[in-house]
Order: sequence, then C-alpha cells, then structure tokens
Amino acid sequence: MGQATQLRAYQEIAAFFARGPSPEEISAFRLSGETIARIRELLDKNSAGTLMPDEADELDQLGQLNRILLLIRSQLPRQEHPEHSVHE
Repeated sequence: MGQATQLRAYQEIAAFFARGPSPEEISAFRLSGETIARIRELLDKNSAGTLMPDEADELDQLGQLNRILLLIRSQLPRQEHPEHSVHE
C-alpha cells in the first residue's frame, strides 16, 4: 500500500502541474481525499507508536512532497490587494 500511495501522490502532483495551473490554482491545490486519508492514517500510527519501518519511509516521502509544495507556493507572486483610493 505504501508505494501505491506515494505513486498516487506523485501522479496527482505531476498531472496538476502538467496542465499549467495559475498561481491561484497552485495555492488552492490539495491532494485527493484518498491520499489525505492515508496520510492521516500514517500520522495516527506514528502518534500511537505503531508505525512500521516501511510506513515511516512512506510518511517521510509524503512529508518531502509537502515541503516541495510549500516551497513552490512560497515562490508564487503575492496577491496584492488594491489600495482603497479616495475619488475626488
């Protein structure tokens, strides 16, 4: 199951970026519910101390993907809010 989840996460990200998303779409991007459920399961096992070594590797890889996404988002141009101007 571990490699399947990792592969699915990589495929989701690759497919998303392959279509040329806008900065707004990149900011809003989320992995599928199935992938997020697996991440939560791994985090729960980690908290309970029942994470197997292969699951720990899977969680580490998914964490690296998350850090890459955060880095990409941090490089996006900041959305500027127009100043409220006074019209005379």
